[in-house]
Order: sequence, then structure tokens, then C-alpha cells
Amino acid sequence: MDFTFTEEQTQIRDALRRFLSETYTLERHRRIARAGSGCDPEIWAQFAELGILGLLIPQPLGGIGGNAFDALVVMEELGRALVIEPYLATALVGAGILVRAGSPAQQEILAGVAAGKTRLALAHDEPDSRWRLGAIATRATREGAGWTLKGRKAMVVDGAGADYLMVSARTESGLSLFLVPGPTERLTRAALGTHDGSSVAEIALDGVRVPADALIGSEGGALALVEAAREVAIAGLCSEAVGAMDALLALTLAYVKTRKQFGVPIGGFQALQHRMADMLLHAELARSMSYLATAKLAVPDAGERRRALSAAKFLIGRSARLVGQEAVQMHGGMGVTDELATSHYFKRLTLINASCGDRDHHLDEFAAGMITSFPQALLSRSAANASAPRSSG
Repeated sequence: MDFTFTEEQTQIRDALRRFLSETYTLERHRRIARAGSGCDPEIWAQFAELGILGLLIPQPLGGIGGNAFDALVVMEELGRALVIEPYLATALVGAGILVRAGSPAQQEILAGVAAGKTRLALAHDEPDSRWRLGAIATRATREGAGWTLKGRKAMVVDGAGADYLMVSARTESGLSLFLVPGPTERLTRAALGTHDGSSVAEIALDGVRVPADALIGSEGGALALVEAAREVAIAGLCSEAVGAMDALLALTLAYVKTRKQFGVPIGGFQALQHRMADMLLHAELARSMSYLATAKLAVPDAGERRRALSAAKFLIGRSARLVGQEAVQMHGGMGVTDELATSHYFKRLTLINASCGDRDHHLDEFAAGMITSFPQALLSRSAANASAPRSSG
């Protein structure tokens, strides 16, 4: 498979990298993190001017009609620049759901997304769900011509700042998805800051009333939509992690070339050269797995997609931890200070690992997927061989 970027993708990458290097400095990152909103309106408006907010929105709906590898290019650059704006939540996950299943009236929102005027957030996970997509206790009941929602949502990315929430809830037909305006009566949003400076929220729905046309897609058909959105999110997070690891490699290499000990740069010490080589190896492994995960988004076999995405999330999580730890250690005591970007990248990589399922979760998911896909005849033969008496000779 050819993973060479197209001319258009290269132009997107170069323009975004140039903009972020000039505008999204470490000091600006700190200011946005301290503000607690996780989003700078000026930066968000400039994202709209660059066209990346409408990247995956079809042209008839106000976007530019890009594909998954266009999104990979953008997410790598956002990771490289340590951007904490809720791009993934709005432009990839939220917009993707409306493109896939939104009614014509709901899809009118997408023009506002592309223009930077509207932000979206998927409110699916709950305090006890532990990344299990079907473990949802929030209820939606019919009342007159509309619906009433009751329940709680946890760790909703940009949940406090989004203009619209996509809330999953159980109905008589199964799991359904509803489009709920952010400022809605009987809906409470409590913003929480994460250790990397981004913003999540706890959402409480205490009898929130929405009209019948708030239903996204068909009643009882939300699980497939949420699964597809989660797959897009995992691929996006993997791409972002690759960009962050690239930045950490560059920072660490520059540091060991200039930091002197015993009168010579520490980059000349063989032990540190070996550790830098290990960092590079893990970063390149992560890049390969990220490309594979993005390519598998288009595979029709759901089991194959899930296995590839879980494998990528696990291996990239492992590589990110090694690269982050080595970068911090080779910077010495300064590596954990707020003054250096090193600590901020490590925090972001740590949060990426915990988002949409951590390494242990995805290792279990991958193993379960392999067992399910294994030919039944071979499983039966393996079980028979295991139970057969062994010769003592």
C-alpha cells in the first residue's frame, strides 16, 4: 500500500505547520490551558480560514470533502504543535456523525462547523461505562411529540463549550442518539480541566426535553454510529500521538547536542545514542501503526477494523510512554518543569493513552478479536490436542 502523501495533503501539512509554528507557541498553549476552556476563539477562527474544520464535510454541505488521510495529516501537525483545541471532537467525530446519519435539517449545522461558528461534542461515556460502548444507563422516554432525557455523562471532550451535544440514551428500541443544544433547560455542564490543559465536562440531564426531530438517525440505531465515531477518534488520536513523538524526538536531539558534561555534548555518549535510537525506532513503529489504523477505517469487515485499531492504540500507547519517559529523563530535572515543552508533550501523550480506551483495554480487545476471528475448526483441534493424553516416552 502506498502511503505517500498527495500534493494536496503536502500543501495542507505545510500551511498548517507554518501557521502553528508562528502562532501556537508554548506560551500561548499555557495561556489557553490556564483559561480552562481548552479553546482559543482566535485560533479556532483561523482553523476555519485554513479550511481544516470542514475537512471531512462534503462540499454540498459546506465543507471541502476530504478523506481519512487528509485528517491524519492535520492530526499529526496538531500533535506536533501541542494543540489542545477540540478539533477531533468537532471536525472529525461530531461532524462525521451528522454527515453519516443527520437529517437535512441537522446537516445544516455543518456549514457553521466549517465556518468555525459551531462546535460539537459526543456525550456518550458514563461514570460506570469504562469504555464499554453499550454500557449506557441514560434513558430517553417519549413524552407527547418529543423526548425526555435523564442521566449523566462523564469526560465529554469540550462538553462545556460545545454548541451542540450528541447525547446517547436508551429508548424502547435500543440505544439512540439525540442532538441537544448546549444551553438547554435542565441540562447542567460542569467543566473539568485535565492535566494536559484540555477541557472535559460532566453532563447531567435532569428531564431535558427535546423535540422529535432531535433524534439522529433511526431510533435504536446509535450503537453503530458511536462505534464508527470511536474508530475515527482512535485513528485521530494515534495520528496526534505520532506528531507529538516527532516533536519530542526533535527537542531531545537538540538538547543532547548542546547540553555539555565533562566538557563535551552529552549526545556523544554511546549510552544516550542508543536510547535516542530506541526512541526513533518506537516513533517510526507508531507512525506505521497510525497509517495502518487510518487505512483500515475503510475496510468493510468490522472485526478487521477493530483489531487493527486496537493493535494501533496499544502499540502507539506503549511507544508514546517510552518516548515520553526517555525525553524527560534525558532532559534531566528540567524535563518535568512547566518551562520546557517536554513535560507538556508527555502530559498530552499520557492523556491520549487514556482516551478511548487505554493500552490494557485495547490489548484485551485485540485478543478477544483474534479469538473470535480464529477458524472454529482450528480452535476445536487445538482444544482436542490440549486434552489428549501425553506419552511418557
